[in-house]
Amino acid sequence: MANNKSGGSGARSPLSLVVAMALCCFFYLLGAWQRSGYGKGDAIAAAINHQAACSDNPSSSSTAAGLTFETHHGGASTNASSSSPALPEIFPACAASLADHTPCHDQDRAMKFPRKNMVYRERHCPTAAAGDRRLRCLVPAPAGYMTPFPWPKSRDYVPFANAPYKSLTVEKAVQNWVQYEGAVFRFPGGGTQFPKGADEYIDCLATVVPFNSGHVRTVLDTGCGVASLGAYLDSRGVIAMSFAPRDSHEAQVQFALERGVPAFIGVLGSIKLPFPPRSFDMAHCSRCLIPWGANGGMYMMEIDRVLRPGGYWVLSGPPINWKANHKAWERTEADLAAEQQRIEEYAAVLCWEKVTEISEIGIWRKRSEPCPDRPAEARACDEANQDDVWYKNMEACITPPAGAGAGGELQPFPARLTAVPPRIMSVSVPGFTAESYEEENRRWERHVAAYKKVNYKLNTERYRNIMDMNAGVGGFAAAIFSPKAWVMNVVPTAAELSTLGVVYERGLIGMYHDWCEAFSTYPRTYDLIHGNGIFTLYKDRCKMEDILLEMDRILRPEGTVILRDDVEILLKVQRTVQGMRWKTLMANHEDSPHIREKVLYAVKRYWTAAGEDSEEQKNMGSSSEGKGSEE
Repeated sequence: MANNKSGGSGARSPLSLVVAMALCCFFYLLGAWQRSGYGKGDAIAAAINHQAACSDNPSSSSTAAGLTFETHHGGASTNASSSSPALPEIFPACAASLADHTPCHDQDRAMKFPRKNMVYRERHCPTAAAGDRRLRCLVPAPAGYMTPFPWPKSRDYVPFANAPYKSLTVEKAVQNWVQYEGAVFRFPGGGTQFPKGADEYIDCLATVVPFNSGHVRTVLDTGCGVASLGAYLDSRGVIAMSFAPRDSHEAQVQFALERGVPAFIGVLGSIKLPFPPRSFDMAHCSRCLIPWGANGGMYMMEIDRVLRPGGYWVLSGPPINWKANHKAWERTEADLAAEQQRIEEYAAVLCWEKVTEISEIGIWRKRSEPCPDRPAEARACDEANQDDVWYKNMEACITPPAGAGAGGELQPFPARLTAVPPRIMSVSVPGFTAESYEEENRRWERHVAAYKKVNYKLNTERYRNIMDMNAGVGGFAAAIFSPKAWVMNVVPTAAELSTLGVVYERGLIGMYHDWCEAFSTYPRTYDLIHGNGIFTLYKDRCKMEDILLEMDRILRPEGTVILRDDVEILLKVQRTVQGMRWKTLMANHEDSPHIREKVLYAVKRYWTAAGEDSEEQKNMGSSSEGKGSEE
């Protein structure tokens, strides 16, 4: 390619050096984004306009930023009837009323589905076959939106403008969930079962559950509320995957994500959880209102499926210690006694050992060894493809233990992050050996090192909520690992290999997802989205534009995107996002400019719903409210 470096043969002209340096500086500053909760983004433009030079000479780096490929790769970038490029499609802003749009958890659509087993609270995505149409517009941030505070301040404070809903401050006032204090919400760390604070509650659990040893690293928090348990486990080196239904209490999951705590919209209903077997070191329910003794113990069996051998199950609240609390819970003694009896019986069927009962907290532990005396009537689930859980019905059956060697003992965290996981050692993931796994990790260390040359804010407080859209074995998350951030490692259902179990064995978190559908989260959830080969993977499955619009929905204003893919595909992506208010920068593969794989960096511009529009938004077009917002 004529405008790339070619191994040092020939010198760059002074003009080309100036252009490359200017482009390098452009994204270097754009990626910095140091608003820290205030301002409207104009400081970034001002800084770029006043920047004169970069401290790094671009000719000394193998990653040449700001490359132009259109003259060498057509990529459908020109109009067939003209030599000038065709204008990209401009995606209008959605109506301001759609600021919290969650496509697969739409409240109006949900009411059409059965109430039994919480089916109406599960994912129900719009489909063309059902006559539904996906939005073809950009979901706006609410007027006055601010960048969340850096962690750990964000754990305790969230700008009111980002999620302007006060109902929880009234409904849960005595339980210390959240308090409204003018321009911010304050989160004291309380919960229904721990009104005095999550730290005190965790200290109680820690008398039994070994949080401090590194053996309990991943926690599943069902019915999480505003995820204060996960927020306070973070300081102990424990990461919690929290979930709750969409607006069972208004904005609870949204608050969790604004705080910088891993969470998604979900419910334990009729469909299996989007995790492989043996994912979590602990599962937790604090007054989560799940009928654990119902449906033949199906919900406890689903927890057993995702709980690692030796893992803990914590049930806090009804019916534990019902004799002392039945009046406060406004339930009869007979009802509560029968419920606890059923839970104890199903726990015995699962071979869970009752470790202790402290006040209103019951703690069980799953056996590390196969159950020797399980009742004959206990039905085992089909052993075929246990990782295939996407939209699969939950069953009242017991997941068989891992095959020989696949359930090996894990090292304490953080050693397990870099150790070869049992699933790799037992060759449970086709094509991976211990050697190829370690080479994969070295490859991602090189990739991330190259990313940092373009965006020096990686591994800083700039990015707290990070997503990897095609995580593989978690190489990107491991290479970028920092106690200041967390990564949602998504393994697409379209991926050739099911590698999410490896991700969890490393002490990381993630979930399965089909990127032809919307993700189970609120808008403006992630600070940084990384995608490796995601558009190649979905090339013949769904529209590129739909995936990009979903990325835009879940990306914060001035959030960053890093995409690795074939140059032809990235050119199409780059052209599409010109109409989505993204700024982009193309870079070579760090190993050689001759490799077809390139890296596209992008930053989503700051703009909000009508009333707080920036000049940039006004110049790009008005809101689509009432017209053209749907396909």
